[in-house]
Amino acid sequence: MQIQSLYLCVAGLDVHLKLVVVTIIHALAPDAEPKVETREFGAFKRDRRAMAEWIASFHPDEVSMESTGIYWKSVYVALERVGIRAKVVNAFHVSKVPGRKTDYSDSLWLAMLTRAGLLKCSFIPDESVRHLRLVSRHHSCMTDDLVSYKNRLLKVLNDGGMRLTAAVSDAHGVACRAMIKAIVSGQTPEQAVQLAGRLKSDRDQLILALDHELTPHHIYMAQAIQRQIDFVEQEIAELERYLYHALTRYQPLMDLLQTLPGMDRLSIAKLLVEIGPDMSAFPNPDHLAVWSGTSPGNEQSADKRKKAKTQRGNHHVRRILVEVAHAAARTRCYFKGKFNGWRPRLGYRKAVVAVAHKIIKIVHIMLSRNVPYEDRSADFEALRVSRNRSRWIKALQKHGHLPETA
Repeated sequence: MQIQSLYLCVAGLDVHLKLVVVTIIHALAPDAEPKVETREFGAFKRDRRAMAEWIASFHPDEVSMESTGIYWKSVYVALERVGIRAKVVNAFHVSKVPGRKTDYSDSLWLAMLTRAGLLKCSFIPDESVRHLRLVSRHHSCMTDDLVSYKNRLLKVLNDGGMRLTAAVSDAHGVACRAMIKAIVSGQTPEQAVQLAGRLKSDRDQLILALDHELTPHHIYMAQAIQRQIDFVEQEIAELERYLYHALTRYQPLMDLLQTLPGMDRLSIAKLLVEIGPDMSAFPNPDHLAVWSGTSPGNEQSADKRKKAKTQRGNHHVRRILVEVAHAAARTRCYFKGKFNGWRPRLGYRKAVVAVAHKIIKIVHIMLSRNVPYEDRSADFEALRVSRNRSRWIKALQKHGHLPETA
């Protein structure tokens, strides 16, 4: 069966680090014999500009290229500046028979599939938020580095005989960090424990945990790692300020998403950068869930449904959603009930992913309809009253609106 052509003029791009191979198939009429033209361009800025202008001179109906690492991004921008919205397709979907691969055949094959309308483009967000992905993803990398440095500091202190983690649940809290800095600066455990603040741990137990055998080498390494921690924390705070400022125009959407349990300002900002503010790119919530990598896979054969892993998707979005799901499962809301119902049957990790799947579908509905989240399974007004009643009663008594209790 011959593949039917849907477009008169298409282009296929095979993108590499130093080379971009472009094949254009164009015909004067649907039944006319098509002409094939192929050119090679460099990957530098002037080469990309010349390539975009050459492709634009044909006025193509469709342009497709593989998502080759990060090399496609600069090529995509060059085409975007001449008014061409290219399709970025998954390389797995256009792979050919092994042993018959050249740059020319790759670009020709992409053009042929594009001409037949057989390619589905990947989601590329609007330019206003697309470049903020660099900031958001670098923030995640810096956060991972910060955790690594904190664990390395504790390892050095444990090597020197300090057992702070045996007496406190969070050795990275404000009080513990103050005590560690005091010990490293030469103070005694008795002096350092005065900085414990409101820690619930027994003070005598803290003194025993802070007692150590740190050598000058341990102290030198602890001070060096502490400087790294302070630097990374400053960089993370600066990245967050930059991200929030860049998303000022989307503040109404961020306020809208903050009504969803488990969502904080940072997770909302990162999520908007990844999925974009316009939900028209995803026809329905299921499409967004599949793209985010939280939908269950399907594997059916001979009328038998087998177990299948979660489909692959945007792992940055999946990471954000899993963190939000962890937080939402610990609140008094609809998601907590769903998590508690799924956990005995699916296990902890799968139940969290299932909650993340629910959350991203609700996010699509909220952004599409511009409506806040309403949880009918919980009375948030009653929860707010029960949480603040003692403070409110004391304030009313202080100002004479209620009589003092005996």
